[in-house]
Amino acid sequence: MKCTLKRTGEVLAKEVEIANTYFTRLKGLMFRRGLEPGKGLLLDPCPQIHTCFMRFNIDAVFFNKDGLVLYVAEQMKPWRFGRFVRGSRYTLELPGGTLAGRVKKGDEVLLS
Repeated sequence: MKCTLKRTGEVLAKEVEIANTYFTRLKGLMFRRGLEPGKGLLLDPCPQIHTCFMRFNIDAVFFNKDGLVLYVAEQMKPWRFGRFVRGSRYTLELPGGTLAGRVKKGDEVLLS
């Protein structure tokens, strides 16, 4: 699966892993050494994230069931707790620095 920004057609992640069970969401990216450029982790459902037990910064895009971006967190450091994003169905976690200000609240993302 890949994730694309509708407004520009830019591919945010060409290889998206899905975490849609309690245990896969709980584990998320914990204990990994990093996340390669072009890869991402889609958490479903997920209105809030943490970076406990992580070793690297991440960017995160929170969006609803229609792909509408509700919140963007950039360069989240390890051992942090993100805010609760009301209405968020999905969270896409990406390597830190991937977004670099290119995705904003109100944008749309497409999963294919």
